[in-house]
Amino acid sequence: MAAGRSNTPALNIRSPIPRSTLTIEEWEAKAPLGDVEIKSVAAMKAACELRPVLQPSVAFPEETGPASRPATPLQRVKLGPGSRPSTPLARTPASAHAHALHPGQPVQTPQQFYDWFALIDRSVAHSQEAHFRQHLLRVSEHLDMCDRLVSRIDQVDAEVAGMMDAWKSVEEGGKSLQDASRKLLDERDRLVELQGAIGTTLEYFLELEHATRLLNHPGESLVLQTDFLYMVERVDICIEFLKSHRNYKEAEIYLLRFQQCMTRAMTLIKMYFVGSLRALTQDVSRRLFEQDVSDTAQMHLLYTRFTTVSGQVSPLLGELERRARVHPDELGALLAECHAAYFSARKNLLVSRLTEQIRGLDPTRTELVELTRAGCSYLKQICTEEFDLYRTFFSSGKERLYQYLETLCDYLYDDLRPRILHEPRLTVLCEVCTVLQALMVLDQPIDDEIEEDGEKSDELGRLHIQQLLQMVLQDAQTRLFFKAQSVIQSEIRYYTPTAQDLAYPDKLVATQGTPTGYEIREKQSTSRLFEGAGLNQRETWFPTVSKTVWVLSQLHDFVQPAIFNDLAQEAVSLCRASLLNAADSLGTKSAFDGQLFLVRHLLILRDIARNVDLAQKDEPRAGGADSYSMTDTLSSVLSRTSTLLPGALFTSLPGIRAEQLSDAKRCIDQDLKRACETVISTASEPLCAPLRAFTGRPASAAEAAVLDEAFRSACARDLRASLSRIRLYVPDVRTAGVLVNHARGRVEDAYSAFRLAARQVGARVGAGQTGLLDNESLEKILQEVCGEDTGAVGGASN
Repeated sequence: MAAGRSNTPALNIRSPIPRSTLTIEEWEAKAPLGDVEIKSVAAMKAACELRPVLQPSVAFPEETGPASRPATPLQRVKLGPGSRPSTPLARTPASAHAHALHPGQPVQTPQQFYDWFALIDRSVAHSQEAHFRQHLLRVSEHLDMCDRLVSRIDQVDAEVAGMMDAWKSVEEGGKSLQDASRKLLDERDRLVELQGAIGTTLEYFLELEHATRLLNHPGESLVLQTDFLYMVERVDICIEFLKSHRNYKEAEIYLLRFQQCMTRAMTLIKMYFVGSLRALTQDVSRRLFEQDVSDTAQMHLLYTRFTTVSGQVSPLLGELERRARVHPDELGALLAECHAAYFSARKNLLVSRLTEQIRGLDPTRTELVELTRAGCSYLKQICTEEFDLYRTFFSSGKERLYQYLETLCDYLYDDLRPRILHEPRLTVLCEVCTVLQALMVLDQPIDDEIEEDGEKSDELGRLHIQQLLQMVLQDAQTRLFFKAQSVIQSEIRYYTPTAQDLAYPDKLVATQGTPTGYEIREKQSTSRLFEGAGLNQRETWFPTVSKTVWVLSQLHDFVQPAIFNDLAQEAVSLCRASLLNAADSLGTKSAFDGQLFLVRHLLILRDIARNVDLAQKDEPRAGGADSYSMTDTLSSVLSRTSTLLPGALFTSLPGIRAEQLSDAKRCIDQDLKRACETVISTASEPLCAPLRAFTGRPASAAEAAVLDEAFRSACARDLRASLSRIRLYVPDVRTAGVLVNHARGRVEDAYSAFRLAARQVGARVGAGQTGLLDNESLEKILQEVCGEDTGAVGGASN
């Protein structure tokens, strides 16, 4: 078996043709299969998988035909002569076919047997390995076929590589040819571009000859030709080009010549404009001085004729203005001459008409307010018409235009200013300021961006009348300020009160009830700044308070905020000083009336000072003009008092804002605190002093009873009278309730301390029930004394 197997051909058969190793990806990339090839491979694969079953064969390798294996090796043994079969079955006819495995001679020796057995053994082994040899043969055939396919593929690969080399060679040759062609085309384009650039650049230099030839054309009508403005535009472009290309040969010379051409062209425009304006002015002036020229004809000559001419010269002036902005050093003087010629012509035509109109107003006799209204309205009309006419000619020269308009206004101002500076009446000065401010506010604005001519609108904008009226307004405001200072000094600081001015409380008793005509007139005469300020009955105010309100209301809308603030602080401070002096004078008769007088007017003055403060800060009042009432003012003042009424509980109303008060307001607060403390002490001290004296010394129960009876009488008499006097000076229920509540609280505290001391004395002496008022009874008595205002008082304290 070992010898038989050793003769088996090896399966590892190598191809004699060397080949490179390919990956599956490279194979797929180089030899893609189509649908037909894929189907063929699939069919071949299926056929290879169906292998036929190998049948065993006993034939030797050298046998050409198949042979069937005998059932046993000794089935048919050809016996030689002289031998006998061992069994009857061993005998065969002589004519039977001898098997290849049968020995030719009978086996007689062990060696022959071994040889014959080896033959049998090899036959068995050969018959068992026949299907392996057949499969090996088929594999060898497949390998040979694969080697042939690999060889063919290598040949195809070599041919493809050769084709690729040839293609690359052709590609490189074509690329070289393409690069050479592209270089030739680029060179041609560069030369063509250079030729065009040279031609374009030469056009700038050649334009000088055309411009010079056109400017040498005689006649003033040259500027009206169509080619003139086109030539000016081309010269402007050439100048900008040469300025940015000074490195060109003779660029400076050409630049100088082009600038000369531009100056000549703009000079021609100026000469044509001045000549046309002079001829038009002479014609209009001659017709204006003719007799019986109506106002309509004058308006036609002064404005319609000029507007007609502007349509012809405005484009030329626009070119001059545009280039004067770019080249102010060279062309600014020409534009200034055009402006000067225009303003001179207009002034010569308007002066006589303007002076005649001003004389018609009769400045020496007409009232100052009416003169201001009529004169400034007329000047506003003239300035508006002049401004609109100027816009039809020019789009620049705003500063010169306003200087010209101011010279027209000076003809009226020369008569108006002396009248204003010598006007002694403050109301007249306020009315003058009102007229001037109304003329400024009523000036109709023109939306510059919506105008058709964008350039003109952007530079000139709209006419600002306030710029022309500002000088007169400043004169009026200055005079108003000095006059107000004079009034403050004479009628507030140095005011001497009369007996009627100090007739308190008789003046309050006489004016109780509905508002008088005086109060209504006072409300109408003051500005909205002081609406709701203080108490309503203004005829009962001290004269310095009324004068302070009047002066500040007159000044508020007409002077600068900083100036008004200083003046208001001065007026309020002087008014406060006058109130203190008046309270001292009134206190010589009745200290209680003097302090109530001071409380009443300091509340009003503090409200005035607060209104001024809010106006300067532009803080609107939440809830209306009266939302911050006198009750809130008094509550705010008393809530910040640390030394007022020891032991009294008081909480300010919600909504009181902590403000940084000015010096004047601080002084008013301090004086108001002292006056309120004095008023509360005066109202409560007659009741509290005996009670405090009792608690501070040894006493008996009988004294406590007498003192309690005196306390009840004092409540019904003294406290009721004091509270009535407080309500008389402070008629507002809630405002008076603040003072009443503090006085009542002091009385309650004093009686509570007295009751505690009296009960201790009664217990010590064994008197038993003292008969003193308990809290409920005391509350009932005080409520009866305070009357129906108790609810308001309690609401104010809460």
